[in-house]
Amino acid sequence: MDDAFWVFAYGSLMWKPGFKVAETRAATVHGYHRAMCVISHRYRGTSEVPGMVLGLDRGGSCRGLALRIAKTRAAAVLAYLHEREMTGGVYHQRILAARLDDGRVVRAHAFVACRDHPQYAGRMDPAKAAALIRKGVGIHGTARDYLANTVAHLDEMSLSEPGLRRLLDLVDAPAKARR
Repeated sequence: MDDAFWVFAYGSLMWKPGFKVAETRAATVHGYHRAMCVISHRYRGTSEVPGMVLGLDRGGSCRGLALRIAKTRAAAVLAYLHEREMTGGVYHQRILAARLDDGRVVRAHAFVACRDHPQYAGRMDPAKAAALIRKGVGIHGTARDYLANTVAHLDEMSLSEPGLRRLLDLVDAPAKARR
């Protein structure tokens, strides 16, 4: 495995990392899949009106991006990611094997949903999830925009996620159609 500092991006880190990236590669991790499984009380909702965000959840595989960080920036990026992803304790930081599109396997920092955390939603009913996403607004904007940006970036990368697309369609369905 490569000894460089890598981060595996599967949600907003793909389209808004918040730090300088030295190299970006398409990558796959095994043993986890991308899921709208985390209740957001900060970034895309509040404790009074929660939203939802993605997490890496157990099982399957996930295609996303591996972001290489210059070693001179590694400590600063780790501190930034800890503040961004670990506040509230809904994620576990893990080092996962990520297979890059050029065949290399690198050790990448990733944020995995903590299944025993109260904000872990698991496989929530899609209508209930859509209602949370529709209403959720936090310090970084709406849960709906977060989902739409993620779906758009996955589409740009030819990484179709039909489940996320269906969820976005349900979020955007007119009120009449939801009844």
